[in-house]
Formats: sequence, structure tokens, C-alpha cells
Amino acid sequence: MAEPSAGVRAKLWDGPVRIVHWLLVVLIAFSWWASGDHLNWHRWSGYTIIALVLFRIYWGFAGGGAAKFSSFVKGPKAVAAYAATLGKRDVATTPGHNPLGALSVLAILAVLLVQVGTGLFAVDIDAFEGGPLSDRVSFELGREIADWHELSFRALQALVVLHVAAVLFYWLWKRTNLIGAMITGRRTLPSDPGLAGAPVWRLIAGVVLAAAIAWVLSKGFRL
Repeated sequence: MAEPSAGVRAKLWDGPVRIVHWLLVVLIAFSWWASGDHLNWHRWSGYTIIALVLFRIYWGFAGGGAAKFSSFVKGPKAVAAYAATLGKRDVATTPGHNPLGALSVLAILAVLLVQVGTGLFAVDIDAFEGGPLSDRVSFELGREIADWHELSFRALQALVVLHVAAVLFYWLWKRTNLIGAMITGRRTLPSDPGLAGAPVWRLIAGVVLAAAIAWVLSKGFRL
């Protein structure tokens, strides 16, 4: 179901947000597939996810427009007020994530941090395979962390299902194409919110910082 044509094709999502979003979609699925017989690929996919999540957190403070946490993370009253409007079949006009969707974004980022963080310390039952920091903990603790790694992935799966269900709800009920917006970066809104972007040097700094931290972690701090 398409969005109404009336209004302005406003720019919401910048390139970094869209690239991170779709790379996470691909890499989470790839990591799941590679967790069986391709553990080396699984590890490198995990390191890339670490860099992406760290960059997204950084960009939530240093980025511009709808990327900033301050633009969509609201208090309980705003969340409750927005939740009360879900039954109305109106096109969503929030520029960026709505107050309720913000909770989903924060939850996914938090669970991803737990997921990749536990992967750094996890060790398999035969102690043949482990994360780059698995030698910093005992075998017993490494096995317990491996269980947390598995549990956090189950939580991540549940959040992904919820996220997809929300996207479908907005498409079918609210007549709002969120997928298209995350591809093109634009959505039809009553007026252009005029969201300002961020300077290129912040983008470069964030990419370098996130990549450097992920690389150091992948080496187990052995430089």
C-alpha cells in the first residue's frame, strides 16, 4: 500500500544510517548461517557488526537529523501518547523514528552489544574454538558466557521479528512505507522538517574510531 502523494519528499535518513541498517540485516543473517561450520567467517562477521554498532551509537550523538538519539528518544509520556494513536489509520508523519519505535532501536542496539560482547569471551565445549578474549576467563566462565551468547541471540531474533511485524503494521495499517524510506532516505511528509546533516569530518572520525576499536578487540588487545 503506497503512501499518499500529497506533501513533500523530505530527506530523513542519511547515507551512514541506511548503510549501517542494511549491513546489519545482511551480517546478522550471515552470522547465523556461519555459526555452524564456518566459525572463522562467523567471527569476522561479528567483528564487523561490532564496528557497525559502535559507529551507530557514535552517530546517534555526532550525526545529524533523524540519526541523532535526541531527535527520537523520548520520555514515558511521549511514548504512551504515541502508543494511543496506533489504532488510528492515519499515515505516520513523525520525521524519523517515532517515540515507540525508538525503544525498539535502543533494544536492538543493546542486545547486539551483548551478543558481540559475549562472543569475544565465549569458548566451545571442546575449548578448540573461542573468541579473542576467551583466554582472559576460565573455561567454565567461557562456557557460561557462550550460553549467554546463545540466549542473547534468541532475544535478538525476537526483536527482529517484532521489528518486521512493526514495519508490516505501518505498511498495511498506517499506509507508511518504512522500507522505502530506509532505502531512499526520503519519505512523503506534510512539510519538510529541515533536518540538518553532520559535517563529513565527524563521519570520517566515527568510521576510523569504530574500525579501530573493532580491530583491537579482534586481536584480543594483542597489538
